[in-house]
Amino acid sequence: MTEGVHTSPTFTPRVFSGIQPTGNLHLGNYLGALKRFADSQNDGMQSIYCMVDLHAITTWQDPADLRHATRELCAGFIASGLDPERSILFNQSQVPEHAQLAWVFNCVARMGWMQRMTQFKDKAGKNTQNVSLGLFGYPALMAADILAYHATHVPVGEDQKQHLELTRDIAIKFNNDYGVEFFPITEPVIEGVATRVMSLRDGAKKMSKSDPSDMSRINLTDDADTIAKKIRKAKTDPEPLPDSVEGLEDRPEARNLVNIYAALADSTPEAVIADHAGQQFGTFKPSLADLAVAKLAPISAEMSRLMQDTSEIDAILRRGAEQARAIAAPILVRTYEIIGMVGAGHNHAPEVSDEYRFWE
Repeated sequence: MTEGVHTSPTFTPRVFSGIQPTGNLHLGNYLGALKRFADSQNDGMQSIYCMVDLHAITTWQDPADLRHATRELCAGFIASGLDPERSILFNQSQVPEHAQLAWVFNCVARMGWMQRMTQFKDKAGKNTQNVSLGLFGYPALMAADILAYHATHVPVGEDQKQHLELTRDIAIKFNNDYGVEFFPITEPVIEGVATRVMSLRDGAKKMSKSDPSDMSRINLTDDADTIAKKIRKAKTDPEPLPDSVEGLEDRPEARNLVNIYAALADSTPEAVIADHAGQQFGTFKPSLADLAVAKLAPISAEMSRLMQDTSEIDAILRRGAEQARAIAAPILVRTYEIIGMVGAGHNHAPEVSDEYRFWE
């Protein structure tokens, strides 16, 4: 449906992305998202990054755990190099325009579009009648996350491409329904050699915080000794490293470790193979462990420092939410005006009474 459609040149180039705060940030999150976000601050586009805590509650979350995970995710963003002075960093629930625009998009999206979402089928399994309505409808909220800022580019993993296509479809249908060119047709940004980091125990499975084996992943909170131990014990095969990347084709664990090395070193798999061809893993793994510790241990230490006193994190999130609302509120008002809502221009952000600040 969206093939051949391009973002209007009238839209300011702007990047948006979000991560669910559900705990246990790991190497895959860092290489696939956090590191790329930090690096992209030099690309000349305004960047907006969000802890999507409204998405997190599509499945039940313990409130204390959710608060901790939100702050820890913010700490992970900052420790990975994201500068709150150069990028807008906030948690989604502090910007009500996300939920308000999501309702509009619930009325634009079609049931057939939502039923095709493979992630819903994967997460719901055979219990489609027992999961939350939010889990079914959250792609409309994801579209609102993006389009509330007229974001033109979204860094996404392969597993989120379908949701971005839905965002494009919603923008096109809204524009067509109301005869406007109001929402941009957002472009996906998929890049990097380790955008899909695999399990250290099974090279055919994505690295995941839900894997029951902690040895399957490197957590961003792991200390140097734990990082080195997990890499030493990572599953491999008995063959030495080949002399070309083609030789990794049927060796998922070997390919995964080479890709991780390349991403951590800001290099390429071809360069890693050129430097290490013929090595047994008994030689390669210590080199990878040293590199991983050098890159990740400072992140772990900074996250720990930030989490010792979360007032700094909370202040960053509040300031980021104010900056985000300055962009999103006028876009929501104009959306309401386009669809015929009376008094849309009188929307304002009310002060939150102290009696509701019980979480602080």
